[in-house]
Amino acid sequence: MENEARDSTDEWLLPKAALPPTVSELEAKVDEAVAIARASEAAAMTVGAAAIESAEQARRAADLALKASEAAARGNAGEAAAGTGAAPNGAAPDPHEDDRLLRFSRRADRLGARFARLQRR
Repeated sequence: MENEARDSTDEWLLPKAALPPTVSELEAKVDEAVAIARASEAAAMTVGAAAIESAEQARRAADLALKASEAAARGNAGEAAAGTGAAPNGAAPDPHEDDRLLRFSRRADRLGARFARLQRR
């Protein structure tokens, strides 16, 4: 009888909690990992494309800001030359006219001309 107990393989059996996963379970986990990796790759590509687009938009905005700054600098130089006190038609300025209103009007005219040029582009 001792031989029968010695030849038994019951002691080799693992408890259910300690059983390793089956091949089909491992395949399912690998498939899930591949799906997650592909979704992550797609998300990374989308984020990368959005980052590139944002950088391009920032570059375009910087170019437009530089052009606007240059145009404003040219406009301010024209305003300094025009601020000598003479009216545009060569007549003496009206002493009762508010100088701030005159500067505002000139600036509004320059801005309107600039908008017209931008619309033509």
